[in-house]
Amino acid sequence: MKREVFLLVDDDQVFIDTLGRALEKKGFGVLKATCIADAERLAREGSPHYAVVDLKIDRESGLDCLKNLKRIHDGMRVLILTGYSSIATAVNAIKQGAVNYACKPLGVEDLLALIIEGHEQTDEPMAEPISVDRLEWEHIQRVLDENAGNISATARCLGMHRRTLQRKLSKRPVKR
Repeated sequence: MKREVFLLVDDDQVFIDTLGRALEKKGFGVLKATCIADAERLAREGSPHYAVVDLKIDRESGLDCLKNLKRIHDGMRVLILTGYSSIATAVNAIKQGAVNYACKPLGVEDLLALIIEGHEQTDEPMAEPISVDRLEWEHIQRVLDENAGNISATARCLGMHRRTLQRKLSKRPVKR
């Protein structure tokens, strides 16, 4: 029986090396890419069954990578994994063909459950409502998505200076 293969796409070499070792211990084959061009080449050459793609790959978008991977192998199951989660990007990823969208850090067992078995990411129910800072982050992400990532157009829609928006986007999002 042919071994199932994962394609890992992330600009963090330590992350993909660590995840790759964990997957190899589970009996999977692993291909690693640190940019979209390498991911596409490996997808054509290696025919992976699964792909774990970071949302932000250096200055590239994991959503562009998702689109290209699905064009190469429509049946490939792709998980978008990110440290910068937002509802808008999660919805966009699912619409473009990702089987799931999850936040880092994520253990290998949870990752396998999400990508292979299609389970939902299990988070504890919120004890408190979402903070104003988190709501602002979600709103900015939604408007940015509506403007196809155009910072200037998003800043105009939000009624803020472009540099102010860039500063807000450069910060890590508030968890709750």
